[in-house]
Amino acid sequence: MATKIFVNLPVKDLQRSVRFFKAMGFGLDPEFTDESAACMVISDDIFVMLLTQAKYRDSTRRPSAEAAPMSGLTSLSVESRARVNQLVDRAVAQGGHEVREPEDHGFMFGRSFSDLDGHIWEIVYMDQSAMDRR
Repeated sequence: MATKIFVNLPVKDLQRSVRFFKAMGFGLDPEFTDESAACMVISDDIFVMLLTQAKYRDSTRRPSAEAAPMSGLTSLSVESRARVNQLVDRAVAQGGHEVREPEDHGFMFGRSFSDLDGHIWEIVYMDQSAMDRR
């Protein structure tokens, strides 16, 4: 069995966040979704658990991201530059914000956005053939 990752994020408005991530093209797993949490499917092995502020506090016994400093960012590797642009453009169209200028290193291209709750996402394409030539 492959290792799976579930990134847990507190959100202010669960249904609004679900709509945001659905518009990004991610699926919803109803088996792990209820009134306090929603499981968004990014790939076969990557999931984002959107948790209400109360559910997040109950799960961690720590302040939510609203009260605590950001402790990381989530990076996703995708299959092409076009996919990088597509995801970030969708996020911005749905109310997210691009957080920095695109980075193009030839072998690697990336853009970053913040979602509706300020969580930072970095979307990256790495061209293996260009890396092999380095």
